[in-house]
Amino acid sequence: MRTKDIRQMSSEELATKVNELKNELFNLRFQLATGQLDNPSSIKGVKKDIARVKTIQRERELNVEKEA
Repeated sequence: MRTKDIRQMSSEELATKVNELKNELFNLRFQLATGQLDNPSSIKGVKKDIARVKTIQRERELNVEKEA
């Protein structure tokens, strides 16, 4: 997921995306624990995607506070 794509999403879409990514991370961890995960580095990628989305959300929060 690219930062440019994330910035084009609305706040509601970002919240939904974080929930989807957290569910995906849970499933990947579950697969890792049961030995079914083929690509363990996919966990790292999902974590980074979550961080990207949360960073954009926080930037928007700080901009709203500055304007108020």
